[in-house]
Amino acid sequence: MTSRTLDELLADGVRGRHVLVRSDLNVPLDGSTVTDDGRVRASIPVLSKLANAGARVIVMAHLGRPKGAPDPKYSISPAADRLRELADFPVAAAEDVVGESARKLSAGLKDGEVLVLENVRFDARETSKDDAERAAFAAELKDLTGGAGAYVDDAFGAVHRRHASVVEIAALLPAYQGDLVRTEVEVLRTLAESPKRPYVVVLGGSKVSDKLAVIDKLLGRADQLLIGGGMAFTFLKAQGHEVGGSLLEEDQLETVRGYLSRAREIGCDIILPTDIVVASKFGADAEHEVLAADNLEGGRFGSTGLGLDIGPASAEAFASYIRSANTVFWNGPMGVFEIDAFAGGTRAVAGALAESEAFSVVGGGDSAAAVRTLGFRDDDFGHISTGGGASLEYLEGKELPGLTALEGK
Repeated sequence: MTSRTLDELLADGVRGRHVLVRSDLNVPLDGSTVTDDGRVRASIPVLSKLANAGARVIVMAHLGRPKGAPDPKYSISPAADRLRELADFPVAAAEDVVGESARKLSAGLKDGEVLVLENVRFDARETSKDDAERAAFAAELKDLTGGAGAYVDDAFGAVHRRHASVVEIAALLPAYQGDLVRTEVEVLRTLAESPKRPYVVVLGGSKVSDKLAVIDKLLGRADQLLIGGGMAFTFLKAQGHEVGGSLLEEDQLETVRGYLSRAREIGCDIILPTDIVVASKFGADAEHEVLAADNLEGGRFGSTGLGLDIGPASAEAFASYIRSANTVFWNGPMGVFEIDAFAGGTRAVAGALAESEAFSVVGGGDSAAAVRTLGFRDDDFGHISTGGGASLEYLEGKELPGLTALEGK
């Protein structure tokens, strides 16, 4: 069974109908200021289509990881305010999720208006391990539509979660796949099933353990795996190199050695940095120098030096692989890109991708934040995913509960 699409819902007619939309408004905040509005912008096309067609739209979304109770630090309000600034439709915000404010405002919605509910994770039932509790919460969300609305899942970043606003609600209302989710699935299916070669995968971020399953799956599918970020030091240590005070997952060394051995056997190249930017400490004012990857303790800082970025030679080598590729998937920064002294590797990868004519996918999360922080535009890349974790799990071959729910399985 395939998912019903937003176009099918619009063809049936939505004027005067309440439509619950699961959007992804999980944006990074500095206090109450949205520092990266990419997910808000990505949510607008579907909301706009529905509003312009006369639907009475109720947006469900989460922000951060509150403990199942209201917490001002995780209020959805800043994201709702940013949506209001960017949108061409009226936007109201409820003070609760399924309480008095949400019920009153949803009942009063007019055609073409949009209501954003408070953070759905303020209700502990959203993420409950108890099926009955999630179902009860979903029933209350359904009631906001008068019981006769529709549901659209447009939050790819949440489809790997078995949560009430993702899974249980899809069993209670006619359910449809939003355009954003459809596009994400099409893009990732291409990466998983029919990438045009050479296929280069760039993996970074802090921990190898976060990406074990995707590395295991991509060995043999990708032609080259370029490894940067903090996870590179576990690979370097597995090769026998000392890494000073750099991030290291000792408990993953045997697994990584296995990957290196397997890659050699099947002809998949795992490319590691040959030089590293090593700092005296973590901070913008840290002294730093570039050292060969096999001599990280031979510099001024000895065994206490911290590797915080791939070096310039590695950055150029990674960029060269990207420029020669026909398909590129990138997930995870090459260093501490928030500090300019350690942003060179990430900037080089992003720049090579922006210049490339390859089918390129930036895998959400920190990678998406990095390219925007470094001044690149979204349209510099083939596709910027809105779901870092969901993207990785799709490529790992895992079942994503939100997608399964839309298929009615």
